[in-house]
Amino acid sequence: MQTATVKWIGEQKFVGASPSGHAVALDSDRESNKAPGPMELLLVALGACTATDVVIILEKKRQKLDALEVIASGERAADPPTVWTKLELLYRLRGRLDEAAVKHAIELSEEKYCSVAAMLKKTATLTYRYEILK
Repeated sequence: MQTATVKWIGEQKFVGASPSGHAVALDSDRESNKAPGPMELLLVALGACTATDVVIILEKKRQKLDALEVIASGERAADPPTVWTKLELLYRLRGRLDEAAVKHAIELSEEKYCSVAAMLKKTATLTYRYEILK
């Protein structure tokens, strides 16, 4: 079992420690906005999870990826708990890439490998699109 810890440091501010020992500052007060909030970090986690998959899959497909940016956007429920209800991922890729390979890599991530997406799809619809930039 993995364990994370979260320590309150005053107001609505916290420091989390991941199971691997890395510290993350959090601020649940969106007015002071001194650090990302917990729900924001889920968007970041979603983007990082699928980006990792896409990089690895394209590498295995011998694609020449020069750059990748994943933009994760979402809408939350109006009433508590204000879970993510709609998520959209925009992949911006650059390199010598075959479009079919890019599409397949993204589909594999979204449908099979990305554990963050698998969890979030239990409350949200997840759509994606991609752009292969020159």
